[in-house]
Amino acid sequence: MISFTTVIPSSSSTSDLYLTRNRPIFRYHQRAFPCSASVSASPSSDQIQFDLKTYWKTLITEINQKLDEAIPVKYPEQIYESMRYSVLDKAAKRAPPIMFIASAELFGVPRRAAFPTACALEMVHAASLIHDDLPYMDDDLTRRGRPTNHAIYGEDMAILAGDALFPLGFQHIVTYTPTDIIPESRILRVISEFARAVGSTGMAAGQFLDLTNGNKNLEFVQEKKFGEMAECSAACGGLLAGADDEEVARLRRYGRTVGVLYQMVDDVLKAKEMKGEGTKNREKMSYVSVNGVDKALEMIEELKTKAKKELDGFDKYGYEKVAPLYSFVDYAVHRGFVVVDNQDDVSDAREAASL
Repeated sequence: MISFTTVIPSSSSTSDLYLTRNRPIFRYHQRAFPCSASVSASPSSDQIQFDLKTYWKTLITEINQKLDEAIPVKYPEQIYESMRYSVLDKAAKRAPPIMFIASAELFGVPRRAAFPTACALEMVHAASLIHDDLPYMDDDLTRRGRPTNHAIYGEDMAILAGDALFPLGFQHIVTYTPTDIIPESRILRVISEFARAVGSTGMAAGQFLDLTNGNKNLEFVQEKKFGEMAECSAACGGLLAGADDEEVARLRRYGRTVGVLYQMVDDVLKAKEMKGEGTKNREKMSYVSVNGVDKALEMIEELKTKAKKELDGFDKYGYEKVAPLYSFVDYAVHRGFVVVDNQDDVSDAREAASL
């Protein structure tokens, strides 16, 4: 059995999180190997590295192409242009579809069978961000360094674009998932998971509580607003592959934990950045604003351990297949490389729902 743990060189510590760019080390028994862009993958050699950066960037290129093909401009043109503006954002990290693909490939699902769901996840993710940015929600005028959808197309068109992207995602799964590879019963389970994730028990619940006094239900808000998309992504990989219920449950907990972990690290980075600049801007409610940076750093360590623990035993499918999922955990904490060119290491804090 493989045991992955992260060892940070003594020159850095979690308390220096906002400066950390050191490369974490994964250990396989007594053999150590770097991960930031790498993680070990096979017992057949002393040191085989998994290149997370190349894996991620390669998939971004493929997913971007698939998304471009999936949303051609039709009549009425403006709604499609609005949809494409958000979905095809070149600064998007594509974390939900990439986590999903890694989860599906763990069980041997070929990429051509996984890409329809991967694209659907990004459509749903983009729709949720369009709606989150609206004035009566989070009221943001920029995302990933450019104007938000409603700032360009107007609030009415942004609402319609988001409304159109949700069902388009469902339709894309049903239409393009090859049934000669994936049984229809599994496709139905994936669609059901999508509906659960975006509905009144999922992201909508988190957004509602965040608007109405989320600090009284902070853990729930964090899980639903920031962990739900990653939970859906990881779980859908298992569902599409026909994994057993316990495996899907573990992937679900893993994804939710990574989503919250990524957001919490972003909150710490933002808090330290604001302190260093002496800004007096009002902080949005977060674990950091409620409990402080020190408590958040402790929670980050707990979440990192919890996420990796959920992957115990998946190495039976192949060390190289579980490597991406372990690597996402360390990337969430240490940000060892920039995923998208021309994007700051510290992205917009609320975008952390992507991983």
